[in-house]
Amino acid sequence: MSTTPDTEKAVWRERGAPLVAPPRSGPLSGMRVAVKDVYAVAGQRIGAGNPAWLAEAEPETAHAWAVNALLDAGAEVTGIAQTDELTYSLDGTNAHYGTPPNPAAPGHIPGGSSSGPASAVALGEADAGLGSDTAGSIRVPSSYCGLYGLRPTHGAVPVDGMVPLAPGFDTVAWLARDAATLARVGDVLLPDRGGSGAQGPFRRALVAEELLALTAPGVREAFSVAARDVAGRLGLRIEECPPLGGDPASRAAAFSTAQAAQVWECDGAWVSAHPGDLGPGIADRFARASTVSEEDRAAAEEVVGQTARNLRTALGEDAVLLLPAAYGPAPPAGAATAERDAVRKKTIQLTCLAGSAGLPALVLPRMTVDGLPVGLCVIAAGGADRALLELGLTSSEAE
Repeated sequence: MSTTPDTEKAVWRERGAPLVAPPRSGPLSGMRVAVKDVYAVAGQRIGAGNPAWLAEAEPETAHAWAVNALLDAGAEVTGIAQTDELTYSLDGTNAHYGTPPNPAAPGHIPGGSSSGPASAVALGEADAGLGSDTAGSIRVPSSYCGLYGLRPTHGAVPVDGMVPLAPGFDTVAWLARDAATLARVGDVLLPDRGGSGAQGPFRRALVAEELLALTAPGVREAFSVAARDVAGRLGLRIEECPPLGGDPASRAAAFSTAQAAQVWECDGAWVSAHPGDLGPGIADRFARASTVSEEDRAAAEEVVGQTARNLRTALGEDAVLLLPAAYGPAPPAGAATAERDAVRKKTIQLTCLAGSAGLPALVLPRMTVDGLPVGLCVIAAGGADRALLELGLTSSEAE
């Protein structure tokens, strides 16, 4: 896909050759990294996808923990990539900077909020994208753009120097075009294998019919083939997932309410002081977040907690849950706001599970529907991040 000045602006806020060179060689030497515009990069400002935020920002005096770790390992920061405003979206559109292209699905949105890194990697302008994931912000663009992506266990990777959205759910996250690159980044960012938590090996692959029933036409059939293939490659026994409690819509609504309460705590004062500075969809989302009462929050957090307990029990330490990473393929870039909102709500019914439980989730580019990519998501027990990356490598062999 050829790029234009408008495309450049939609993908990159700042770009260099490189923007930041590594201080030394290391295991990631030669790797080009697109850094989402929510991370501190020394000497640069954080824009968080909004011109008003950028205008008020001061240059950072130090790198974020994750940025520093990648540089120390020999990677270069190729540039600072765009994000959906204040990361509060799953679409990949931005009213101020435009929509980054999706070369895997031309004419369709790339998914957000790690849209810039995803587009940069899919275009071949970066080897890895450093993003974040709260409600699916690495998993959805990975799915829409045909990429590998990892949301690690909550708290496994320090978020120091990253603009928060909802700290109880936020994680550092990353994506790449191949499983090997994804794993190489994980070798640098994840805790040593001696850390606590489940490490595998996996023996069972759980499938939840209630989740498959949520998906777009064609996804169930594609999922059935992909799930059998991945399970077969790994020698996993496929089983029906035990009930996760409640229904998918109620679980997603509770997650969104609990998230919104934290979002307003983090950004409500800034949003209130900047009327008219947010794009329409983002402004509407913040307006709803401002109305969450303490009673609403408490009730939502109870549902989120129960969902987390049920999912952790179902997985144990030897199972993974297989599910589509998104409701379906990326919607067209010109789709009406109402259509994109409907897709977003359905997708959160899938993505809220790992977010609620703080569990690691790997996206594998294993499905196509109507010629467009849809990711296969693999959720595992907390601490099984490295085992998931190894699963990704094994399942990708001979491809």
